[in-house]
Amino acid sequence: MTQNDLNKSVAYLREKGFLEPEIGIVLGTGLGKLVEKIQNPLTVYYSHIPFFPLATVEFHSGKLIYGKIEGKKVVVMQGRFHLYEGYDLIDVTYPIRVMHRLGIKRLLISNAGGAVNLQFKKGEIMLIEDHINLQGDSPLAFNNVPDFGERFVDMSEPYDPPMRKLLENIAAENNITLRKGVYASVVGPQLETKAEYRYLKLIGADAVGMSTVPEVIVANHLKLPVVAVSVLTDECDPDHLAPVNVTDIIATATKAEPDMITLFKALIKQLS
Repeated sequence: MTQNDLNKSVAYLREKGFLEPEIGIVLGTGLGKLVEKIQNPLTVYYSHIPFFPLATVEFHSGKLIYGKIEGKKVVVMQGRFHLYEGYDLIDVTYPIRVMHRLGIKRLLISNAGGAVNLQFKKGEIMLIEDHINLQGDSPLAFNNVPDFGERFVDMSEPYDPPMRKLLENIAAENNITLRKGVYASVVGPQLETKAEYRYLKLIGADAVGMSTVPEVIVANHLKLPVVAVSVLTDECDPDHLAPVNVTDIIATATKAEPDMITLFKALIKQLS
């Protein structure tokens, strides 16, 4: 990744009309319907954007969409990238740097995750308060990182407290159960064993997934306020662990998605 790569990606998108977006949004597995709320959408496929990675997962569509939600200009990633697709974390987080250079001032992230905390139930939403990076790498571990920001990034409060508070208030106003907890990010794509779920619980994880943490690290590198939620698609009880079907995970995410859309739309409306 070079500054020139980013400049060419951004120039292409600006030519297509992606002008001065205020908010960037990353949509997770099974959580793509927020794009239906975008007014006057402009769509660009990842494959057309210079230096952009390509989404290879069948339920990630690979489109960048620009328009307005609740009167705010947004740019939405419908389809994200993962280590398990064979990318490195610089590729995985490249779109965050592009959206930041386009002009976004806030970043909203969603994902589908498994509930390690057994008080949390399938179909609920968890507001991520903190995370554990178990991906074995960092998106800031490259030799010319000082060209893009400081190398040693503070992560004492990686998820923006004011936006978290707004989401808590919005959930209460709309009678949406919003759990709060710690998200552990693993490589995947295999799901966890019983022993791994026990380990995740021991180290303090409330939910587990295969994304989000790299993007959050880069957002902090860019001093870009970020908030993230996990739609909990399965319950990870090691003592009663049944085989998980990816189709079931997608179905659960789809069922819970309207609550996530309510949260994000109301948050976007309230952001100045």
